[in-house]
Amino acid sequence: MTSGSGGCGEDSGGRGTGAATEDFLAHRNLLFTVAYEMLGSAADAEDVLQETWLRWAGVDLAEVRDRRAYLVRITTRQALTRLRALGRRKESYVGSWLPEPLLTSPDVAEDVELADSVSMAMMLVMETLAPTERAVFVLREVFDVGYDEIAEAVGKSPSAVRQIAHRARAHVAARRPRGDGSPQRTRDALDAFRRAVETGDLQGLLDVLAPDVVLLGDGGGIKQAVLRPVVGADKVARLLRGGLRKVPAEVTLRPALVNGGPALVVHLDGELDSVLAVRVDDGLVTGLYAVRNPEKLSHMARETVLRR
Repeated sequence: MTSGSGGCGEDSGGRGTGAATEDFLAHRNLLFTVAYEMLGSAADAEDVLQETWLRWAGVDLAEVRDRRAYLVRITTRQALTRLRALGRRKESYVGSWLPEPLLTSPDVAEDVELADSVSMAMMLVMETLAPTERAVFVLREVFDVGYDEIAEAVGKSPSAVRQIAHRARAHVAARRPRGDGSPQRTRDALDAFRRAVETGDLQGLLDVLAPDVVLLGDGGGIKQAVLRPVVGADKVARLLRGGLRKVPAEVTLRPALVNGGPALVVHLDGELDSVLAVRVDDGLVTGLYAVRNPEKLSHMARETVLRR
């Protein structure tokens, strides 16, 4: 379906790259969201969009029935290729690998399904899927793409895609975070947690942390972070209190929406140091995801628009 003139001339319908650009920009936020949910990396998702554009610019638009679907197909194929390469890179990653945090707007949090799908906890569940399973799950469960379209995107038959979707859905359901249905309880828990951390209140931390709370850290071998999960309220509380006491700098914790959920953005002497995404279930903090790797913090300077 590519025209011989590539992305620079007129297509066979007499329309230049202006039409291709217009279509691409109209769906760019959607394509970024698809790529990010598949990869867990905003930097890699941006690279996928660049590759998608290069291929899209050479397509004969007169032969494309559904441009949105065609763009999603290109993006999915590019993301799958990159996802397999990422898997090899993660094998040598120092410590825990966490998704790249995104500063998101309130409208993402209001879309419950989208917020759930990009949450740190859910992204880590999707990390346990094989690449094709993850692509099928994301396209079907998050973006409601039809089986025939998914089949074209992943290079499988529609019947095979249905089986993959069923398997992936069951896999995720068995590991899916419970979530908290009350935004107010979530805000209250985040406020209580922040106050306890800022004041070094051990009992306050123990009161807001779930007994089986899990803390994960990602320093990428660049910044100091816990190399293995820390489990249990007492261990997590003492680690947080002890860690802050050792910091020879002014620490500020700013509440924020990260990946559609509650988080604290940590600054040391005014400089961005880390992002602590917080998972709340039934009014208690059950998951803490601390990203300190500076290579993963570039998207915290401004809000990232996510779309379904």
